[in-house]
Amino acid sequence: MAENDTPTGTDATGAEAGQQQQSPPRLSIITQYVKDLSFENPRAPSAMQSGQRPEIQINVDTRGRHVENDRYETELQINVNASAGGESVFVCELNYGGLFAIANMPDNAVQPVLMIECPRLLFPFARRVIADATRDGGFPPLMIDPIDFLGLYRRRLQQQQQQQGEGEGESDGETAAGGTA
Repeated sequence: MAENDTPTGTDATGAEAGQQQQSPPRLSIITQYVKDLSFENPRAPSAMQSGQRPEIQINVDTRGRHVENDRYETELQINVNASAGGESVFVCELNYGGLFAIANMPDNAVQPVLMIECPRLLFPFARRVIADATRDGGFPPLMIDPIDFLGLYRRRLQQQQQQQGEGEGESDGETAAGGTA
């Protein structure tokens, strides 16, 4: 007599179907890339010799969109303006993108993932591009502090709710969040 190791009442195909229905949400990076990079150094070489510490303003914006099937693109836009004595020292603009696969996620969770988690994954790489560009431009590398993407997302939602209350709203199919770091 052969014994059956499968517990009574369980079916292998039934267990597989249950696992497929309850697959955990999945987020993976397919690729990441520089979409656009600009560095302007209008006062070179005198700006590097002045010894005056520039005032730096950093603006951050994020955008997310559905590409196809389970593929989504998130763009992280970082604009840096450095000025001293009322004159521009340097300007660095970066649009850094990533293509993500998002699966097994409720529809209402996709937008927050695109606007919070995806930029959080891209940020260290975008920060490095900015640091290299400023260093290559003749300045100390600009090391941007970590960004609160959740806070940016919440502020954007509040702005959208206010606009909808006033009868305005975005209808272009893209989502965006932005602010000053």
